Amino acid sequence: MIKREFGQSEIKVLTSRVQMAEKTVKDGEQLDTDLQRNVINAVDIAVDRECIETLKTIPVEEINADKSGIRTGVLKDNGIKTVYDIIKTEVWKIASIYGIGDNMAARCKTIANRIAGDIKKNKKIRITSDDRTKENTQLVMSVSSYLKANNLIEQCKELKERLPKDTDDDIKKMKRSSNGIKWFFVPEKKKIEAIDSYNRLLGGMAGIDAAPLYNELRDIGKVSSDEAWDDFSVNSVAFFNALEKIVPKHFSSGSDGYGLSTEILEKVENTELNLDGLKCTLRGYQVWGVKYILRQKKVLLGDEMGLGKTIQALAAIISLRNAGEDHFLVICPASVIINWCREIESKSDLKVTKVHGTFKNEAFNHWKNNGGVAVTNYESLSELLELEDYFRISMVVVDEAHYVKNPSAKRSRNVMDICKHTDRILFMTGTPIENNVSEMVGLLGCLQPDVAEKAKGVSTSAYADHFKERISPVYYRRKREDVLAELPELIQMQEWCEMTREDEAQYIRDVIGGNFMDMRRVSFRNTDYMNTSSKIMRLREIADLACGDGRKILVFSFFLDTLEKVERIFGPLCVGVINGSVPPAKRQEIIDRFDSAPPGSVLAAQIQSGGTGLNIQTASVVIICEPQYKPSVENQAISRAYRMGQTRNVLVHRLLCTNTIEERIMQILYNKQEEFNTFADESSAARQDMEIDSNTINNIMEEEIRRIREKYSEDQIKLLTC
Repeated sequence: MIKREFGQSEIKVLTSRVQMAEKTVKDGEQLDTDLQRNVINAVDIAVDRECIETLKTIPVEEINADKSGIRTGVLKDNGIKTVYDIIKTEVWKIASIYGIGDNMAARCKTIANRIAGDIKKNKKIRITSDDRTKENTQLVMSVSSYLKANNLIEQCKELKERLPKDTDDDIKKMKRSSNGIKWFFVPEKKKIEAIDSYNRLLGGMAGIDAAPLYNELRDIGKVSSDEAWDDFSVNSVAFFNALEKIVPKHFSSGSDGYGLSTEILEKVENTELNLDGLKCTLRGYQVWGVKYILRQKKVLLGDEMGLGKTIQALAAIISLRNAGEDHFLVICPASVIINWCREIESKSDLKVTKVHGTFKNEAFNHWKNNGGVAVTNYESLSELLELEDYFRISMVVVDEAHYVKNPSAKRSRNVMDICKHTDRILFMTGTPIENNVSEMVGLLGCLQPDVAEKAKGVSTSAYADHFKERISPVYYRRKREDVLAELPELIQMQEWCEMTREDEAQYIRDVIGGNFMDMRRVSFRNTDYMNTSSKIMRLREIADLACGDGRKILVFSFFLDTLEKVERIFGPLCVGVINGSVPPAKRQEIIDRFDSAPPGSVLAAQIQSGGTGLNIQTASVVIICEPQYKPSVENQAISRAYRMGQTRNVLVHRLLCTNTIEERIMQILYNKQEEFNTFADESSAARQDMEIDSNTINNIMEEEIRRIREKYSEDQIKLLTC
């Protein structure tokens, strides 16, 4: 007779373990369903609110756009002035209006509902910490609850994969042996089945104890509104990734290729990634960018500033490392070496070697022998080019690649010499190529000469789409509005200040003196600037308002003496000044101090130094002290704060004085920006440089000198300039 090796108590314990695990899986699945449904419902409510606000702005005349004879004038006379008014008014009330009737009322409703449906279908939701409406708060709370439980839900999914299958049948067979006396009467075949079922369940449940996970699921508490908003402010990427997953039509950051050919799209989509070791979460568009980098091998990633090009580069390196590659080189401006090293260390498990400073040669040799990621600057390359012919680099990343667009420059030649040792090159720049097409084609020619050759001679003004198609195998660019529908609003304001008497007197002296740089510093050159500068008065007012609203402030200027004055104005509230002479390590220390500083804190930066390569999302107020020569310089500075991860509306204030050259400069900049929008944003290659040239500057000066001499008498001018 077959001996029974287990008793009723063992069967009971094993059955209880199996049922506990299965119940835990079921509860986890139900929790996942419930939490996702809560998010969907909250999104629907938020979308409805946004749609209502939009419908309130659409005049009732829109329902007669097809000239179908609806008497919109009669509707307006009876208080129905917008499409929303039609939707909220019952059809019988519309029909009762004299001159409308049943058929026309029904048509009004049908058309209005169709308009509302189209708006809702395409509506993208924007969530910011500045817009804590009831609907947005409920939405943020629902996502926070989902994220809080997500780890447990994932554990439940893993548990489900580990559990033995068809447990009901095994438990039924196993229980045949639960009674010792009954065992004697069980047929031999069924005894064997019972023992096999017991052993199969016992083996399948080895190492599985679902009770702790079950208890955690039961103990999940509700998330408060304050807790949810706090979580959102520090973890917005996870929030939007969850929303993209659950309700992609209202939040998707997109992965449609943005101009790539069908052939490239398919190849990119099928590219495999292994991101083990990456310590941050990628957005959908970033995953797509990483696949493009890996698939095309030699490319220029031109994503607009703030979209996370550094993270995409790191993810590409991680995936290659996980596939067995071992040597990677990052070439960047010296000012951002520290930032690159910190990003690599904090966002990945990659080994990083800083190749810069006194011991750069020793560091370079260490990297050659040990692998990992070496980070160096353009200027150091000339001393680091002695690589054996056989030495291979897995990938070379060239940051701010527009610095090497001139192929005859020494810097460009050094970069291309080092790139002879690799089959993978990633050029990166957030600055659209602002010169003519031939220069852009020259840069692309460093990567894929055959593609660049095909793009030659294509006019970007007449054949923009054709040009983009030609360069899509090597150049990939996305703008913020393409992929970050949720990015907070960018609000730009021109703060026109009326000059004080002291402002005006100093300005006249500067104009007559004929020094253009002095003229540009209007209102910052007064002897008693603390008390007599109209711009400084406005600067203080903006900072006070920002502090009261819990914001931090970035102040940009081209001029060092202006930044020194800003530092004196704000005293201990100013955490430091970043300019071209501040070493990279010190620069990062200042930013770290600013990140941890309280609301109302100020960081002052020279616009050409602090406007590139830095991430300062903790600031949401940007003040520019004087207009710059080039639209992109200001755009770069603004992008330090207005980028992925920003959860507040970004307020940009340009300090300007009336009746000065700043009026003329702003007009020229506006015209230049219009040109740039027409060409650069259309084809990512402007036909001409956007900078105000020396001839224009001379013309501005001559016009201003003439205006001042016409406005003031010689005696007045002598009195002011003596």
